[in-house]
Amino acid sequence: MSTLSPLQKARYAYQPKLPAVLQGDIKDITCELGEPTQAISDQEELKSLFANTYGNPIARFVKGNNPKAGEKINIGVILSGGQAPGGHNVIAGIFDGLKKSNPESKLYGFLGGPAGIMKDNLVEIDDELMDAYRNTGGFDIIGSGRDKLETEAQFEQSLATCKKHDISGVVIIGGDDSNTNGAVLAEYFAAKDAGITVIGCPKTIDGDLKNEYIETSFGFDTATKTYSELIGNIEKDANSAKKYWHFIKLMGRSASHIGLECALQTQPNICIISEEVEAKKMTLKQVVDQVADVIVKRAEKGLNFGVALIPEGLIEFIPEVGALISELNDKMAHHADYFSSLKTLEDQQEWLNQQLSKDSSYVFSALPRSIQEQLLMDRDPHGNVQVSRIETEKLLIEMVGHKLAQMKLEKKFNGSFNALAHFFGYEGRCAFPSNFDADYCYTLGYSAFILMSHKLTGYISNVASLQKPADQWVPGGCPLTMMMNMERRHGSMKPVIKKALVELDGAPFKAFAAQRDQWAIETSFTFPGAIQYYGPDEVCNQPTETLKHEKA
Repeated sequence: MSTLSPLQKARYAYQPKLPAVLQGDIKDITCELGEPTQAISDQEELKSLFANTYGNPIARFVKGNNPKAGEKINIGVILSGGQAPGGHNVIAGIFDGLKKSNPESKLYGFLGGPAGIMKDNLVEIDDELMDAYRNTGGFDIIGSGRDKLETEAQFEQSLATCKKHDISGVVIIGGDDSNTNGAVLAEYFAAKDAGITVIGCPKTIDGDLKNEYIETSFGFDTATKTYSELIGNIEKDANSAKKYWHFIKLMGRSASHIGLECALQTQPNICIISEEVEAKKMTLKQVVDQVADVIVKRAEKGLNFGVALIPEGLIEFIPEVGALISELNDKMAHHADYFSSLKTLEDQQEWLNQQLSKDSSYVFSALPRSIQEQLLMDRDPHGNVQVSRIETEKLLIEMVGHKLAQMKLEKKFNGSFNALAHFFGYEGRCAFPSNFDADYCYTLGYSAFILMSHKLTGYISNVASLQKPADQWVPGGCPLTMMMNMERRHGSMKPVIKKALVELDGAPFKAFAAQRDQWAIETSFTFPGAIQYYGPDEVCNQPTETLKHEKA
C-alpha cells in the first residue's frame, strides 16, 4: 500500500462547495429548458447528421420536483484523453449525486478510457474506492485512454456492454474531440432507441474548450497556477543570476490560453501569442526579429537576462509553416502506407518535394534537420503533426542566437545571450486540484447526474458565473451540437466541437497587450508561489486572471 502524504490526507477531508441550487434534497432539483438551439455553423449538414439530438434547448437547474431522481439506475463513466486536475472530483460528483438519489444505484468506471466500454472492461466504484481519490490529481482511479468512439462497430460494442450491465447512462469526461465522440454516441443510441443517455464534461488544461456557455474547461485553473509557480521560480532565479535567458514552452497546441494566463500571473519579458502571430501574418523571421529586439533593448540597460513564454502550437500559427503542416497532414493522411515505407529522411524529402506546393517545399527545406524530423514523426490519433514534439523553444533559441551574433558583427548588439530551454507540460496535468477546480469539477459531475436523471442526452454539463463564490454559480447543461461545426480531419470533413482560440479583442489579451511593452524592458516579474488550499479567499479561492478579466 502506498504511503499517503500529509497533504493527501488533508485533502481527503475537503468537502467541495456546491452552488446553492444543488444543495439540499436532490429530488427538489429540476430542469428549466429554454428555446431550441442551433449549431455555430454548418447547421443544415449537422442537423442531418444529428437528426435525433440536434437543436435541444439549454437546461438550467432550479428548485422544483424531480420524482425520477430517486429511480435506481446504473451509470458508466469514461475518462478520455490527457489528464487534467480535478477529474476524480467529477467522478465524485456523479457518485454522490447518484447515491444520494438512490443508494442502490451503481456507478461503473470503464478502465483505460473509451476502450473500456468497447471491451467490457470496467469496475464498480464503491465508497472505499471513491474515498481514496477525492480531491486528488490524476486519472488513476480508472485510467484514461485516447481510443476513439466513432465507428458503428465501436458503438455496437459499447451498446452491448451497457446492456450487459444494465447501464442507462454514460458520462464522457474529455476535451473537444472526446465530447464530439460523445455527441455521435448519443445520436447513435437515440437512433437505436436504446434508452441510454450520454452526457459530457468539459476537460482540458489547454483552455480551448470554452464558449458562451462553457466559461472554462476544468484543469485549466490548476495547471496554469502550477506553471505560473514554476515560471515565477525561474524569474526569481533569472533576476538573481542575471546571466540567462529562459525560453519556456507551455502546453497549448491549438490555442495560447495557457501562455496568456501565465503571462498575466507572472509578467515575463516576452510572451508570444500564436493567434496574434497568425492574425498579423508574421513570418518565422519576423517572430525571431521581435524576440531579438527585446533582448537587445534589455542588453542596452545592462539586463542580459529574461524570461520568454512560447506556446506549444506556435509553429502552426506562423502562416508559412502552418500551410506546410496542413499540406503534410493532408498528403500523409492520403499516402500513409507509402510514406511509412520510406526509411530515411532523404527519401521522405525527395517524395515530399514532389507532393508539396512550391512555397511549402521551400519552407520545409529551409528548416533545421531536427525540426524536419520532428514534423515527420508519427501522427497523433487525429492524423495531425504531434506539435508537442517540435522543440519550438530550441528552434527560437538557435535562430535568435544567429540573429544576435550577426548583429554583434554589425556592432548593433553589445550584450551577451546565454539561453536555457524548458518545456512545462506534464508537470501541470496531474497536480492536486486547486480549490476552484475541486469545487468546479464536483459541481460538473453532480450536474451531469441531474441531467441524466432528466433523460437529457447529447448534453455537456456546464456552470456559469464562475468568477463568483461557488454558492453563486449557475449550473446546468447545453447541447453538444450547438458547439459544433464541420472541419477537415484525416482528409475528410467531420463534425467536431470548435476549438476556442485567444480572442485578440477580448479583455484578457487587451490587459496583457496594455502592459507587455513595459514588462519587456523593465524587470516586472511577479511570483505567484505554490497553490494554496487553506487561508483567506484571496489566497486560496481565486479564479484565473482570464476569468476575472472576462467577467469584469
